[in-house]
Amino acid sequence: MKTNELFATKTVFSFEVFPPKKDMPLETVFPTLRELVTLKPDFISVTCGAGGAGGSMRTVEVASKLKNLGCDTAAHLPCINLDKETLQQQLQTLKQEGIENILALRGDKTPGVEPKHDFPHASDLIAYIREHEGQSFNIIGACYPEGHQEAKTLAADIDALKIKVDAGANELISQLFFDNELFYDFLDRIHHAGIHVPVEAGIMPVTNRKQIERMVTLCGATLPKKFQKILVKYGNNAQSMEDAGIAYAIDQIVDLLANGVDGIHIYTMNNPRVAKRITEAVKNLL
Repeated sequence: MKTNELFATKTVFSFEVFPPKKDMPLETVFPTLRELVTLKPDFISVTCGAGGAGGSMRTVEVASKLKNLGCDTAAHLPCINLDKETLQQQLQTLKQEGIENILALRGDKTPGVEPKHDFPHASDLIAYIREHEGQSFNIIGACYPEGHQEAKTLAADIDALKIKVDAGANELISQLFFDNELFYDFLDRIHHAGIHVPVEAGIMPVTNRKQIERMVTLCGATLPKKFQKILVKYGNNAQSMEDAGIAYAIDQIVDLLANGVDGIHIYTMNNPRVAKRITEAVKNLL
């Protein structure tokens, strides 16, 4: 099913997973997938290697496994290391596997790998897919409530997002954030910019101090004082930090649902235990 069709009838609830590393058997992720599917998310997206040229088959294989388990899925498709020929091959593979949803991304530069120049931006990838594949795929775009780290300003980033949506993105999934007010402000800004596709709020349950330090470095998310106090008080106790991080994520989600967001996208970090605790806490609110 094309996931953009879900928003007309419900608040969408979805997960993100990543494939195992290349030196690990693919089957190592299967128990995680089975557990997550039992939680009945609307779909599960599957990440890819940073540039898109390597690791794409693992993305497709995990997505296909999810389809076989009865769960709709979306395959991440970064384009920075893709040329048109490779892209066409990947699109045909997705079609053959019955995968209708693509999360179109530029992707991060890979050290030591010269980027391709066919698709400098995700909007170029989206426009190409629409031109050559029509409506064969539902295309999801990424958005950044606090602005992409490479964008000069949030306004400039929203201008780029408008280009992405105009190119053919049907829905958006946000980068993780910890301050809901920043997300609501972002929604107001993109609506004023003429962007009117559904937006899922990206939520990452932080279960350890190293995780949050890494995520803040990677995406630049602002940590509210409330969350900083949690880190100070519980950051050195693994179980307490997990409990506090899950509680904070649940609190975020309850507030987002009360404010009528289009959907919630959980960055599960392949942890079904955490995903289960959150799902059980909010399932009656969806």
